[in-house]
Amino acid sequence: MTNTEIFLIAMLVIFSVPYLIWRVGRTEYFAPLVVVQIITGILLGPGVLGNAFPEVFQFVFNPIVVQHLNGVALWAVMIFVMIAGVELDLKQAWEHKRETGITAGMALGFPLIAGGLVALVMLTMTGWIGDKALPWQFVLGIGMSCAVTALPILILLMEKMQILREPLGQRILRYASVDDIAIWGVLALILLDWTRVGRQVVFLLLFSIAAYLFRKLMKKLPEQDRWYVALIWLAICAFSADWAGLHFMVGAFLAGAVMDAVWFNQEKMDALRHHVLLVMMPVFFLSTGLKTNWTLGGASVFIVAFALLVASVSGKLIGIQIAGRVLKWQKGEASVIAWLLQTKALIMIIFANILLDKAVISNATFTALLLMAVASTMLTVPVVQPKLMRLRELIGRSS
Repeated sequence: MTNTEIFLIAMLVIFSVPYLIWRVGRTEYFAPLVVVQIITGILLGPGVLGNAFPEVFQFVFNPIVVQHLNGVALWAVMIFVMIAGVELDLKQAWEHKRETGITAGMALGFPLIAGGLVALVMLTMTGWIGDKALPWQFVLGIGMSCAVTALPILILLMEKMQILREPLGQRILRYASVDDIAIWGVLALILLDWTRVGRQVVFLLLFSIAAYLFRKLMKKLPEQDRWYVALIWLAICAFSADWAGLHFMVGAFLAGAVMDAVWFNQEKMDALRHHVLLVMMPVFFLSTGLKTNWTLGGASVFIVAFALLVASVSGKLIGIQIAGRVLKWQKGEASVIAWLLQTKALIMIIFANILLDKAVISNATFTALLLMAVASTMLTVPVVQPKLMRLRELIGRSS
């Protein structure tokens, strides 16, 4: 077969297998399609399919086909991260700065500390830290992985539970938006390369000037032109950030963060996110699965993944419960907010991909983080739905 035919076989597998599992298995309640696609990506990777059927794996996912798939995946994830940046609503966060600052700080700080403690234990064992990482980079990277909230997936889950446009949903979006800024800021700190610091300073200065001019231009353009110009801006920012050594994904996020959501029709933006998830992101999930590694032994990876999951969930729960008491929230609110904010999935996987690309973490650590992200996201809806029903009943009785 030609490589084109093998590429199309790979695409057939990528799109058909997770869809059939999701539809036939009726997994929507505990595992939305996006989660099934992530799990399928892991199953199709070298750790599962590669071990069970090495000849099939090497035939379908040969180096040329993987190179093609990676190209699609890179562009898909850049668009997705840009959309996440556009959806940040920092104006609302500023209007409620005390409440948002306390909640976002607690939601970020406690799981970061808990994850950092797990990372310190991992440092005592071989095979977890990346080849080019300093211990502080590894600890901070793992801690922040535990603190991440996946804003795009959070939006999808809240849409599913019909609370996205309610006051509670808008509050949760504010908290997640502030944490997203902090997450990408910490990532930039971790990736700071003193041998290329001159380039990074130049990039930040030029980006500040370019962003100012870009914003002035976008305000003058009709909406139809803004979509095209946004994609051009995305490519420029991603290339420039990667040239500076900060990683193209940081540039993609910055490209979106300086754009205002009001520049675009909200329904079209929602549709774009949906179509990117439908048409392109499954390829990214597969390329992510190809990076999984079980060489330290399945048991070790699962134990570390479980420890990271406990750190992540307990950190969010403790931090948000404290915030709820300080801010005198209604009974039950803190638990619902904490469980929604611990949703990991895509953004944490993207975050972990960057850490792996920069050799801050090893393949085994990446696999453990991937398992943690999948488990945390699968827990969200089954845990939150009954809590949300009780909270609504409580609100209904009090009103």
